[in-house]
Amino acid sequence: PVILQRRSQRKCHKTYLDLLLPNAALDLFENLEVHAIIGPETSLETNLLAILGDKAKVPILSFAARPPSSAKHPYFLSISQNESAQLKCISAIIESLKWRDVIVIYEDTDYRILPLFIDSFKEKNIHIAYWSAIPPSVNNGQILEELHKLMRMHTKVFVVHMSPSLASRFFVSANRLGMMHEGSAWIITDETVNVLDTMDSEVIESLQGALGIKSYMPPSAKLRDFTLRWQKNCTKTQYVAPTKLNVLGIRAYDATRALAMAIERVRVEILQARKKNVGLNLTDLAGIGASPSGASLLRQMLDIRFTGLGGDFQLMNEKQISDAFEIVNMIYKGERRVGLWTTEDGLTKEIQSGKLHPSSSNALEEIIWPGGRKATPKGWMMPMNGEKLLVGVPVNVGFPTFLQKSFDHQTNRPEVTGFCIDVFDAAIEALPYKVPYAFLPFKTPTGESAGSYTDLIDEVFYQNFDAAVGDITITSNRSLYVDFTLPFTDLGVGTVAPLSNSMWIFLEPLEGSLWVTTACFFILTGFVIWVIEHAVNEEFQGSPTQQIGTVLWFSFSTLVYAHRQKLLSNLSRFVVTIWVFVVLIMTSSYTATLSSLMTVQQIQLASKGLSIGYRAGSLVRGIIANNTNFVDNTLRPYDSAQDYADALSKGSKHGGVDAIIDEIPYIKAFLASYSGYAMIGSEPTTNGFGFAFRKGSPLVTEMSREIAKLREEGKLRELEKKWFKSESTLSLQQGSVTTPKILDLHSFGGLFLISGISSALALLIFLLYLVKEKLHAKYCIIRFLGGGKLATMISYLSRRNANAIGEVNA
Repeated sequence: PVILQRRSQRKCHKTYLDLLLPNAALDLFENLEVHAIIGPETSLETNLLAILGDKAKVPILSFAARPPSSAKHPYFLSISQNESAQLKCISAIIESLKWRDVIVIYEDTDYRILPLFIDSFKEKNIHIAYWSAIPPSVNNGQILEELHKLMRMHTKVFVVHMSPSLASRFFVSANRLGMMHEGSAWIITDETVNVLDTMDSEVIESLQGALGIKSYMPPSAKLRDFTLRWQKNCTKTQYVAPTKLNVLGIRAYDATRALAMAIERVRVEILQARKKNVGLNLTDLAGIGASPSGASLLRQMLDIRFTGLGGDFQLMNEKQISDAFEIVNMIYKGERRVGLWTTEDGLTKEIQSGKLHPSSSNALEEIIWPGGRKATPKGWMMPMNGEKLLVGVPVNVGFPTFLQKSFDHQTNRPEVTGFCIDVFDAAIEALPYKVPYAFLPFKTPTGESAGSYTDLIDEVFYQNFDAAVGDITITSNRSLYVDFTLPFTDLGVGTVAPLSNSMWIFLEPLEGSLWVTTACFFILTGFVIWVIEHAVNEEFQGSPTQQIGTVLWFSFSTLVYAHRQKLLSNLSRFVVTIWVFVVLIMTSSYTATLSSLMTVQQIQLASKGLSIGYRAGSLVRGIIANNTNFVDNTLRPYDSAQDYADALSKGSKHGGVDAIIDEIPYIKAFLASYSGYAMIGSEPTTNGFGFAFRKGSPLVTEMSREIAKLREEGKLRELEKKWFKSESTLSLQQGSVTTPKILDLHSFGGLFLISGISSALALLIFLLYLVKEKLHAKYCIIRFLGGGKLATMISYLSRRNANAIGEVNA
């Protein structure tokens, strides 16, 4: 038979249910010829026991999870649930409650849990803002020190994974500091929640409002009957205090039953092994004797399958198969289930016919959070130490429109103003709560800049500043160290150049080939009209010089529709109608292109020999190098808007530049202060300006939302008008034009083809008509002569003439 005893009882039995430290296992192997051990609860005990179990070939059934090198320990059998599944359950809860950032607090002996946390949370896009590792030997003072550090952080969602003994001290200290009150959210893993009923009342009280993950035990008649018998036996036992049957007790019962079934199957081998001496030397771990029945017992354990108190019992890959968890809410002196989770269904709150069914609405029941509130905590808040948000600002004198430092004589204190400051003030004041903050210039004691913009970002990363505000460009590299809000300026870079002053600019809209072709078609159209109208229209007759002048005047006057000659032929009217249509389209296109050319001077950025300016120390130099064909000696750095204006006014021939390439916000600021320039093109190669915060700061999401509101409500546009009010007649919107395309022959090839075909067709019809008329006249003459009518007419006329002469003579 299999007899269960505690270690304090020195009877010679083969199987023990024991919660012992690993050094006690050596005594069990040597003196009691033990064939299996049930008991280690913590990860600290499992590592050595796993090694001893492999040496002695004795199965170890543990309530703790498998050690990190579990593949090397085949005799270590975990009867706990899958920790990876539990962390997926926690990540599903966090996702359903719409939290983005969490703080993970874990016992500093369980390193195997860290990659599981990372993988599970990364899958749900959950950011771990801070890892808090607490050693099991820590004293209460050290716990308080760590808690004070957590209090100063913005994130208020805590996931706690530690042993029950350490968790008891931790939560009591957290409650005394007020961290278990309104505004915070706590999620506790099953390592603590499974034994919650064994903890002191002070610990239970400190957990009010927390969420716990607990192994799910499906209800059954077998479990209900066993629970009643357990309670009855506890009341009958004089020296045992009444204890509630918890998850560990149910698992221990099922594990013992499985072990007993396996032992019955290998009883013969065990009886034979009793006659052999398999003792060991406590001072020589290498000399541990191997149990002859251990391998057979292990095989039988892995083959055992039955329905126990906790549901289906089966060990696979040396671990019990179970992936269902309860989510419980700690309230009053106990717990209340608010939901369940399985790998198949995810979060659910309903049970029907013993099976889990996904909830159609909310995944969890109503939760009472710390402080007795029913509203879900937002997951973050400003630090409770009353300190202001320290906002670093760069010292920028090149473009004071964005940021400038002045001195307020009324308050006798320095003041920071500018477009970036106004946007930040408007966004942070629109938050539904008050956030105290202070601007600190990033400068040296002498008042000079303390470094570049990247250095300022580093200061935020090293937590010397809580945030950074200014003309800070959002880049992928900077985003590795800080979190940026949505951009509050235009995106991309642009090119600014002087307005055009060329006296021959009117010739530029059309290519030379198009000019020649157009002139030829004017003359051709006039010639066709002259051919058709010459015979019947007196206005197209006269001396050769007069006719040439008429043709040229008529054809070119169609440009302004001022031709005075009246057309008599329908063919000529048809030709003129088609030609006027062509002229209308050409003049409209010419006017549009000329307007663009007169607005800005065209610069071909790919051309060689041009000098381009950029802002010194900015990212634009790399953008120019990566996206254009300029060589280094054509790029010239400048520091301020005044430098831009001076360089552009000189031009490249006098030591200046032909154009300036910079980010659009800087170009907008430049155009607001200097007239005679315009932006001639832009490319979306940068991400605009944003406010930088520490990684994981909840203010990033809130501020981004407010920036979006400012843009939607038009307030951001009002701030732009305030700071970028141009003194010139050319605003950025008017000057932001794309380079117009010069009109070429190919653009109007179709129109010229239509006009040419129309003229040719009209001319052909006219010639055919003319030939027909001539042929008809010739036919009439020939017929007239052939019929003798001409002789009769001459004879008649002769007689009349003779009669008339006779009368005169008489």
